[in-house]
Amino acid sequence: MATRRDFLQKGLGLTAASCIGVPLIGCASSRAAETAGARASRQAAVAKSGQAAPRSAAKPTQLAQAAPLAPAELAPPPDIFDAQALDLEFWLKPRTLHVIRPASGEKSRLLYWRDGEVIDTAYQELCHLLRDVNGRETAQIDPKLLETLWGAQAFVARYGIESPVEILSGYRTPSSNKRLIEQGIPAARQSLHMEGKAADIRIPNLNAEVLGGLVKSFGQGGVGFYYREGPRGGWIHADTGLKRTWKG
Repeated sequence: MATRRDFLQKGLGLTAASCIGVPLIGCASSRAAETAGARASRQAAVAKSGQAAPRSAAKPTQLAQAAPLAPAELAPPPDIFDAQALDLEFWLKPRTLHVIRPASGEKSRLLYWRDGEVIDTAYQELCHLLRDVNGRETAQIDPKLLETLWGAQAFVARYGIESPVEILSGYRTPSSNKRLIEQGIPAARQSLHMEGKAADIRIPNLNAEVLGGLVKSFGQGGVGFYYREGPRGGWIHADTGLKRTWKG
């Protein structure tokens, strides 16, 4: 039986047509209503896929009971990356972010947001975890970036993929960023990493292309897809700057 978890893990046939971006809910804001354009995009994606449009957002337990498809008929559900499928309850529940920093071996699971407010002690610890490990400096991380990390992690957890977010790179000092450029490692000269507005991330057991598509659907900024050979695959750059995508 092919479930949405299968598509999240394998990234089968995912296209930009299935991605509908909406803003994440901020620390004290309300959920944006679905626009006519978003509805039209969803209907177009449904029509293209040949599947019937869902009347309402289904719950994870319902999604897991989807009718089986023959191998030749496998196609991604039209709303696989549709953030409109997430109801208000999803964004209002307490936010616990589980992160791991491979470069330092640090791990942490922190409740950083509850009842519409950021918990400062947890936020400061997250800023420390996303510090420049090489430059040994810490900076204030954009809360919107934390929303993106938490949103991606919480979204896939609904389908049984409960893994920490691996932070490969968070804040960078200008000197660290310059060093990467000199070493030929992908890094922009005006990188948002230097402003605490970007992170290079990975979620174990989740295809990098699928993760990138999910991050892109939140519509919070730039998304870079970095594909690499090997058992761990590539990673995704996520930032809170201008909305754009690229492959590196």
